[in-house]
Amino acid sequence: MVISNNSGCGGAAISRREFGETIAVINRSFPHWFSDNFNQYSNNEPNLPIDQHMLIALIAPRPVYIASAADDAWADPKGEYLSGYYAGEVYRLYDQPTLQHVEPPEIDTPLHDAVIGYHKRTGKHDVMDYDWEQYLKFAKKWLLNR
Repeated sequence: MVISNNSGCGGAAISRREFGETIAVINRSFPHWFSDNFNQYSNNEPNLPIDQHMLIALIAPRPVYIASAADDAWADPKGEYLSGYYAGEVYRLYDQPTLQHVEPPEIDTPLHDAVIGYHKRTGKHDVMDYDWEQYLKFAKKWLLNR
């Protein structure tokens, strides 16, 4: 199982949305996180050969949980959710249940019924007790009951 917690740009958020922390910003702020080759996509997101939902799809058919925080616009909660939603196309090839709606759920309404889980909690960029509670519930459902 993979957990993505408020990962934003370079994590689960779709880079081509160019929302919140962009590739230009992350390359400038954290150049040691990526290959120098990634600089060619600074302010050039439409030319990315892949995007984050494709990387999430590579986890299939294993469980993945994506978490966001309502006050962490920099991480692009909607873009993080959309990566899970669009990765569902590959999960369905494995007959795995996926996220059903293109719109994210309400704040503090976790989704555990699909092998791709998600929540957006109240608060800022952090790892809170609420996050851990959701990760453990999801893990019990998808790892212990398989």
